[in-house]
Amino acid sequence: MNKATVFSIKRFAVHDGDGIRTTLFLKGCPLRCRWCHNPEGLSSKPALAYFPDKCINCGACVQACPAAAHQIDKDGRHVYLREKCVACGKCEAVCLGNALTFYGRIMTVDEVLPLLLEDKDFYGDTGGVTLSGGECLVFPDFCLELAKRLLDFGVKTNIDTSGAVPYGAIKPLLPYVDTFLYDIKAIDNDVHIHCTGASNRQILENIKRLCDDGARVEVRVPYVPDFNDNQIEKIADFLSALPITAVRVLPYHNLSGSKYAALGMAIKPPERPPTHEEIEAAKDTFKTYGIKVL
Repeated sequence: MNKATVFSIKRFAVHDGDGIRTTLFLKGCPLRCRWCHNPEGLSSKPALAYFPDKCINCGACVQACPAAAHQIDKDGRHVYLREKCVACGKCEAVCLGNALTFYGRIMTVDEVLPLLLEDKDFYGDTGGVTLSGGECLVFPDFCLELAKRLLDFGVKTNIDTSGAVPYGAIKPLLPYVDTFLYDIKAIDNDVHIHCTGASNRQILENIKRLCDDGARVEVRVPYVPDFNDNQIEKIADFLSALPITAVRVLPYHNLSGSKYAALGMAIKPPERPPTHEEIEAAKDTFKTYGIKVL
């Protein structure tokens, strides 16, 4: 039975493809984007996030933790010792202040499928399920089986991907996927490496192959000032030669900084989000190249 590590399910999503959708987030990603807004999805390993501002110092987690990772100090305040945590998730279930969030449950297709079908009546003709992450295609067999099973129920599947996987993980999905939501972050390889820690050669080659194979592809372009803002025209020029359906420009937001701290990640994401004028200028650039902008 195919399994994957799930860290979230978002219902009634309207920005993850056409119509009303349920988005399944799978944990693990080959990239390390400097602006990642889902840092809980980077590692494939289960992880516990602690938000101290929500803690009410009730001590319930101390009793539940088998590894003594939670303690109450002499002043009656909760202390979380991350180095002792075994990521079992038992503390989350008893936390009265919602200060603890456990990310990463290993689930089978049989376990996930009924959760995704709960909202089937709302999908209509255009909606469905979107598989995202992290990078959902680090679990290619799980995604393939799930997409097939969903189609048996008349539910369309979208794949939200960075493209940073072997094409062998993508091609078997073609008959079962409605749309690939494909991220392009930079054209210049050195810029891509600076922004994500990895080359973009496989990513750019994969989108060409997807288009050659007749897939429906919508491109997502994150706009992050001082990181990839000088890549917009190059991305537009590259995409103008491909039969993609549209481009969606995604303005970077800096609302995820608390997640990094809660997960114990010593990473400082970019501070400045783009202005409205910068986003409109980016959209106009794509339109100038004859590309539909959502």
